[in-house]
Amino acid sequence: MASAPALIGSFHRPNPVPIRRLWYAEVLWLAFVVVQALDGAMSYVGVQLHGLGIEGNPLVAWYLGVLGPAAGFMVAKLFAVTCGAVLYVAARYMWVGLLTLVYVIFAVAPWVRVLSGSV
Repeated sequence: MASAPALIGSFHRPNPVPIRRLWYAEVLWLAFVVVQALDGAMSYVGVQLHGLGIEGNPLVAWYLGVLGPAAGFMVAKLFAVTCGAVLYVAARYMWVGLLTLVYVIFAVAPWVRVLSGSV
């Protein structure tokens, strides 16, 4: 008579999913997208508090006048992220990093100062 196979102690544990480290280009891309989102959100708040005249980019100011603040900033930020995506896909990682730094220095940092009331 055949016996049932012994299952005790023979449970097979599947291999855990390996943890994949982010590549530096992916980190740059993620930073670029986060900085664009921060710039868009802070710009929106700044325009709501101080009016359309506070927007320093004439093209974005035109978008705001035509589309309104929410849609105008959405279009501007989607365009910026699309341009960044083209650079990322084309393996122009240095440019993605450089543009991220430029946005931090010339867009996010000034908004932090304005919105914190130190200007």
